[in-house]
Amino acid sequence: MGQSYANGVLIGLGLIVAIGSQNAFVLSQSLRREHHLSVALVCILCDALLIAAGVFGLSALLSQSPLLLTIARWGGAAFLLGYALLALKRAAGKDALRLERGARRSQAQVLAMTLAITLLNPHVYLDTVVLLGSLGAQQSAPGAFALGAMCASTLWFAALALAGAKLAPWLSRPFVWQLIDVGVALMMITVALQLILGARF
Repeated sequence: MGQSYANGVLIGLGLIVAIGSQNAFVLSQSLRREHHLSVALVCILCDALLIAAGVFGLSALLSQSPLLLTIARWGGAAFLLGYALLALKRAAGKDALRLERGARRSQAQVLAMTLAITLLNPHVYLDTVVLLGSLGAQQSAPGAFALGAMCASTLWFAALALAGAKLAPWLSRPFVWQLIDVGVALMMITVALQLILGARF
């Protein structure tokens, strides 16, 4: 159970902690103190629902088919290795987090934008429902894996919302994101190798 939870945390962080519109939006709202806690809460709840749907929905489906489980194992490993290569490619570049700025908006407007940024991005479904779902189905304790991924999401978005002003100068440095991407790549490669070796954890 402990290993499943740890895998959930590592993969969850690997998928969430990357330069993207959602992270930039949450951080910019935190810097402006504009409904930033509500924004983080919406992101956390959306992630939790999608992770649960993926892990428990796909877990039930894959457990009934050894063929689908094998396909999920090798497909998941290929995706993780591809994701690791993309992270290493980003690390070799000079990208930094670009923060969104503008006039103050109402809470309804901000939350609508949060939902749009979160749910209209097709990658969120690939990451949370498909990838986390298929990986969770292969754990000895799928529930622990899902909890770990949810905890990773909660910790990350809470950190962005609560410590945005202090984190922004740090996160805006390309070197920091290069280190983060290298760490993400190593985490993804580690779990991909576990899948390839057929370990059930």
